Amino acid sequence: MMKLSLGPIQYYWPRERVMDFYREVERAPVDIVYLGETVCSKRRELRPADWLELGDRLAAAGKTVILSTLALMEAESERLALESLARNGRFLLEANDATALGVCAGAPFVAGPHINTYNAATLAELADLGAVRWVMPVELSRQVLSAMHAARPAGLETEVLAFGRLPLAFSARCFTARARNVPKDACELACIDYPGGLPMATQDGETFLTINGIQLQSADPANLIGSLPELMDMGVEVARISPEPEGTLEVIQAFRDCIDGTRSSAQALERLQPLFPRFCNGYWLGDAGMRWHEEGLSA
Repeated sequence: MMKLSLGPIQYYWPRERVMDFYREVERAPVDIVYLGETVCSKRRELRPADWLELGDRLAAAGKTVILSTLALMEAESERLALESLARNGRFLLEANDATALGVCAGAPFVAGPHINTYNAATLAELADLGAVRWVMPVELSRQVLSAMHAARPAGLETEVLAFGRLPLAFSARCFTARARNVPKDACELACIDYPGGLPMATQDGETFLTINGIQLQSADPANLIGSLPELMDMGVEVARISPEPEGTLEVIQAFRDCIDGTRSSAQALERLQPLFPRFCNGYWLGDAGMRWHEEGLSA
């Protein structure tokens, strides 16, 4: 049966909010939990030891724990911290950039969504390095996934982001600091004021993107709940949910119900719509990423 995973928190939340969130996750029907900071190393509400302690608690609750790495490493200190994390001795790592691939090589790891994995040859290379699972880059379509999944090496699992704002780009510059008109080096950790990111609108007032520090996200969460039967028919092993400030536990339950067959995708979508005014699934259908199509929903 398809497993359900919870991706790392992409936003900068206060320590107690993170702790409270994962206390609830301990009881949530997810199989795999990814922990750690993937956006900015200046976000230090939790230290490495705190993430490991959280991992131990979640593992005791029956979850498989994976430690996620930064998607953009810019300093030697970040590489050293990564090497220390790789020696934790308890949990696998999700490698999210080439530096992490080098550190993880030779040991089992997950190739994260920020690795440019666009063809079967790359899947073979990742498997040779030690990857046991790859997470599909969010801009790929179902046609591309179907071909890559069919051509993947034996023993390499496939994971797809099925719900959450899409991580679209990373920059050496900080978009949130720029929006506050302060330099990146004196950002005052402004991201903590935006627990769901900072919406960016066009001149016509249409919400277009979400600013999250050095990361740009989609304005609306992607939602592939109507495509779960297709993903399961393909044999995709893991569907990922990315945490949002509100409604994450309801999303987890809705996806679990669909996977277990106790709720239709149309019923699940109806349950989620009051929590999230808009969704997107354009990339999955080979369309502009920001678009939303309700095709595939079962009654």
